[in-house]
Amino acid sequence: MKLATPLASLLGVRYALVQAPMANVQPPSLAAVVSNAGGLGSIAGATLSADALREAIREVRAATSAPFGVNLFAPPYLNDSAFEVILEERPAVFSFTFGQIDPTRLREAGIVVLGTATTAEEARALDVDVIVAQGAEAGGHRGTFLGSFEDALVPLAELLPAVVAAVDVPVIAAGGIMDGTHAAGALALGAQGVQPGTAFLFTPECAAPPEWLDALRTYDTVVTPAYTGRHARAARTPFLEHLMSGPPPLPFPEQRAAVAARADAEGFFLGGTGARRARDLSAADLVAAIVAETDAA
Repeated sequence: MKLATPLASLLGVRYALVQAPMANVQPPSLAAVVSNAGGLGSIAGATLSADALREAIREVRAATSAPFGVNLFAPPYLNDSAFEVILEERPAVFSFTFGQIDPTRLREAGIVVLGTATTAEEARALDVDVIVAQGAEAGGHRGTFLGSFEDALVPLAELLPAVVAAVDVPVIAAGGIMDGTHAAGALALGAQGVQPGTAFLFTPECAAPPEWLDALRTYDTVVTPAYTGRHARAARTPFLEHLMSGPPPLPFPEQRAAVAARADAEGFFLGGTGARRARDLSAADLVAAIVAETDAA
């Protein structure tokens, strides 16, 4: 099994296939399904209250005995009470994006720490056990925290070798991973694992609204701060196009709150460049298909 890499052993899973956390769209139960299928499911905890995060962790723990991860934003967006929940509940894996976190207390709790980098410079700046290299193709918010967002829009095929050469910890490839051919290509470039996100968005367990999926199949995607104030890749709907032609956005997350309050606030659908290649598979079948295709590639 090509995805049975040393990283899989570090994470405690059969396959080094991590389900990307997708805030505001995925239910916690998706994480349990992916973990039960042999990958590493992820709870998207960044927008949850501390109580809701604790409830989500316990829901997933009741549904799987396999390891799973929890994702939060880094400071200054980190809710300290949510971070305390992580230390108390002790999921096997903690991942973060948008910056840097001191991993000392997490490691003392026996938690494997993953950090997101969009450039080799960011990868070198992170003190983590595993780097998630977020290529330009990835859907959702950009994890950039050093330099400009524009300079950090590096295609995965270029980013991966640079990050692998820059650090001495395992690297996970994120961005445009829709099938086993993409996964095998990432492994060939030095990654020890892959993190599909958009591919899982289309699974029934994710329960994304039909209009979200239709938009990603209909429109090209674009990276813009127009909706939330922070650069993110989403479907280029007429509504988003209208926002992009308007005044400069407020800082994140004030812009999101301002736009969401509008009566016409429809048409922001996060997703990656590979959305049109998404398959109508269950989450478990998607894991199995990517694993099998990676072996065959």
